[in-house]
Amino acid sequence: MRRVCLTLPTNRACAATIRAVGEEAAYGARHFGVEVHLLILDSSDAPVLAEHRAAVGALPPVPGVVVHHFDEAEQRTFLREVIARSGVAAPERVLDLMLPSRVSYGACTNRAFLIAEALGCASVHRRDSDSRYQYLDGEPVFPFHHELTALGRQAAEVAGLVSRSRLDPACADRPVAMVGGSFVGEMSVDVGEIRRLDPGVYHDVIGLSVPAGYPEIWRRNLIEESFRGAGTASFTGDRTTLTAVSPMRVDMCNIGFDHGVYGRVPLPPATDTIGSDYFLIHLVHDAGLPGVLHNRHIDNYYTGERRSDSGFLAYQLRLAKYLLSTLYVNAVYARTAAAGAALLDAGGHVRASAVAGFVRDSTRLDRAENGERLDVVDRSYRGLGGRYAAAADVFAARRDQLLDEARTDMEEFALLIDAWEPLARTSRSEGLRVSGELRSSGTAFEPIGSPARGLTP
Repeated sequence: MRRVCLTLPTNRACAATIRAVGEEAAYGARHFGVEVHLLILDSSDAPVLAEHRAAVGALPPVPGVVVHHFDEAEQRTFLREVIARSGVAAPERVLDLMLPSRVSYGACTNRAFLIAEALGCASVHRRDSDSRYQYLDGEPVFPFHHELTALGRQAAEVAGLVSRSRLDPACADRPVAMVGGSFVGEMSVDVGEIRRLDPGVYHDVIGLSVPAGYPEIWRRNLIEESFRGAGTASFTGDRTTLTAVSPMRVDMCNIGFDHGVYGRVPLPPATDTIGSDYFLIHLVHDAGLPGVLHNRHIDNYYTGERRSDSGFLAYQLRLAKYLLSTLYVNAVYARTAAAGAALLDAGGHVRASAVAGFVRDSTRLDRAENGERLDVVDRSYRGLGGRYAAAADVFAARRDQLLDEARTDMEEFALLIDAWEPLARTSRSEGLRVSGELRSSGTAFEPIGSPARGLTP
């Protein structure tokens, strides 16, 4: 039976989302005859973790659905075993990249990738804790439907299952590598207030993410479209397109990847950096790998924490680091776009060594441009005043640290790409042996190479 991994990484209260994603897992098992491994990777503090364990325990048992709820201690145990048995250099450093002490959007998804490999899954499907499903005629609209329909199947076969095809015929014999949709509702990045306060400042700040050299009309369009998803229109019926999916049209809360993608290249493990988990979307597009774009968009909303003063500052720091990261990732994307199908080996898989080389080359860029980025942010935020001016003070105090971290993040990404193949291979070959019932809170497993024992607190 085909196995798939539906994953929900979280570090905040989301019991309602756990229940909703549990329903999506059940839908996939019932309608597609697959074995769905619902993987909740939980970095929440103890009280919230307990709430989540209760929510998982209350999920109704469903044939074909296996639930895994791992806290950070359980994740670390698994990672230590995999890293040790893989023989990679600098094992403690690799462990830090896989499970850092600070927030990392890429690292949490990388952990899902490795565990999915250990479970023998053919694909990974990610949802986020601040997401809900749209409804049509009283029923939730699950993206899982299109992901399970197309992922891993030859594009020529999928062409007859979608609303339209815009795929280059030369790619018809390749498997569908990615299926994704976007979101409706609030912006994916919390910059709406900046836009309301001063549209000119918004243009200046968001414009820092646009690669240099774009014609002004394109630049304006990119700024206008950034972080807005699919707008606010409600779902009324399916529309699907077989194509090389534009990274501007999908979101990581609504994505599915074939294991042939994440089994070769990980996501950047950058800490405190929004957008660090979007790398594979660009890579799939630039390599010309087939994808399906659908309109079962996730309903996005902001949590209360994000509206608090502490949440605001944390988020603005992550935005600042994202703007600094674009110096490097845009240079990499320019190289991957130019390489196109040359990124693929004879078997049609991404050549990780080529990607690692592009990433390493980017770290040699002059960081003076990033100094200018910080100058623009400082001037813009001080002009907005209030808590934006306070954030500017924090950026100024950490200026050298922020500039150093942006470059170091890319150096560490290159290191992780080098280590990824042996990590993924070890996960696949050694496996993660699940024990107990099909549904349990904190599923027990046998660490690789160890006697069977339960790890549930």
